[in-house]
Amino acid sequence: MKRILVIDDDVELRTMISEILDRSGYETVQAPDGNEGMRLHRSSPADLVITDIFMPEKEGVETIRELKTLSPSLKIIAMSGGAQFLDKTRTLHLAGMLGADLTLPKPVVLSELLDAVKTLVGPLP
Repeated sequence: MKRILVIDDDVELRTMISEILDRSGYETVQAPDGNEGMRLHRSSPADLVITDIFMPEKEGVETIRELKTLSPSLKIIAMSGGAQFLDKTRTLHLAGMLGADLTLPKPVVLSELLDAVKTLVGPLP
């Protein structure tokens, strides 16, 4: 079973993403920020990480860099709704330059997210 780590400070979105992935046959684990996400990945590595960019504690760009240093072949999907002072497209472009394999704007279309997961880790048998 493919293990997916979902990192997002929005508990409702994080839970909704995890529930959809769980129902699709993936195993998910959740973290509210990059610090917790890194701890969880170190203790039980994920096959894929889905991370928000703007979060308290450790934000997504820093988390992506650390994850790729620790696990260079790890697949990562970065999501962002942008911030008041940044362009969402530029933020997602930066995430891609730092190692995210795919980027998705928020609000996330769940069918697109599921397609992205299947593209990166493969469909389940």
